[in-house]
Amino acid sequence: MSRKRIAVIAAAVAAAAVMSAVPAAQAATASPQSPCARHLSSHAEALCRVIQGLPSADATAAQVRFGDDEEGRWQGASGVADVRTGRAVKGDERFRVGSVTKAFTAAVVLQLVHEGRLDLEGSVQHYLPGLLPADFPEIRVKHLLNYTSGLPSGDTRGTAGGPDWEKGRFTTWDHRALVRSGLAKGMLFQPGEKQNYGNIDYNVLGLLVEEVTGRPYEQELRDRVIKPLGLTGTYNPGDDTGIRGRYVHGYQSVKDGAGTKLADVTEWDQSETWASGDLVSTTADLERFMTALFRGRVVPKAELELMFTVPAVPTYVEPGSDDKEQDATYASGLRRFKVGNEYLYGKTGSRYGYVDGFGATKNLSRTLVYAVNSTDAKSPKTSPVVDGILASAFAG
Repeated sequence: MSRKRIAVIAAAVAAAAVMSAVPAAQAATASPQSPCARHLSSHAEALCRVIQGLPSADATAAQVRFGDDEEGRWQGASGVADVRTGRAVKGDERFRVGSVTKAFTAAVVLQLVHEGRLDLEGSVQHYLPGLLPADFPEIRVKHLLNYTSGLPSGDTRGTAGGPDWEKGRFTTWDHRALVRSGLAKGMLFQPGEKQNYGNIDYNVLGLLVEEVTGRPYEQELRDRVIKPLGLTGTYNPGDDTGIRGRYVHGYQSVKDGAGTKLADVTEWDQSETWASGDLVSTTADLERFMTALFRGRVVPKAELELMFTVPAVPTYVEPGSDDKEQDATYASGLRRFKVGNEYLYGKTGSRYGYVDGFGATKNLSRTLVYAVNSTDAKSPKTSPVVDGILASAFAG
């Protein structure tokens, strides 16, 4: 995700701080066709109104789960899971979570750190000899976790709707080859000096997991996180380009002559993102994962603190860019952002057709999980629907 887009998200959440909230009775659920109920809390009503009326030009569907210690819980869904058939979204459908996968990968890595099978100070060169060029500086596990490695991004298959995208989205990538495509570009900066958010760090972590366990990354994630938490809607798709079970289709607005059209981009090989972004899940599963994680049931508490600790370094700015250095905002697997005098923690993700995220106060006094089927999910600008959800959830 670009820093411009990160800034847009942060601004939307920060703007919520000026809104007010009042206590309400109990949780409720919104249906796509129903008007927002009068007895909803101010937060729930605001969320309901944001997603009401989908599909629109900005999004075809949205699923939201919200919790507050004083107001209780609310969940809602709006829009269509399939534009062609008009099937309404119910709120329990699967979707691609994109970079939210990184929080899961970080959890597996930190479990291995706790077990002594990985060392935060251990180097990639030690665990994976020959992967990095000989002239690269020593890159440690901790650098990969908090995006301070200095490794450049690997190749991607381009933009939806661009040249050869239909062919490219069904291509399966070799994980090591994908990493090496980035390494060929040389280091961006010395490890530990700056932060540069990207996928390559977590794809290398996936390779580390496989190296020290002798098992596939997907199997470790399933046995360590997915199965123990009962995340029945969550899985790594591997080379399966579709989504199993009940799911929402993803759509991307693409050029069509002088105008645009919606292209169904649901089917897409996710090996390009792998340990950094290939998971399929549901809002209920993400909520359960987030709650268990923050309560110390997934990662032991000593290592869990790393997921809330942001390195005191500036962000990396590409040469020639108009961007300015900012303070780092990413910890190990999670991102921190400030609303008023309070910090929130979570993770967002996007794949073509899908934008999602989870976030909460550290003590879980307020929580949010959302999945929006944005029609321009990879745009530097966030969807107005996503902006509205963030602002409504964290107001007051």
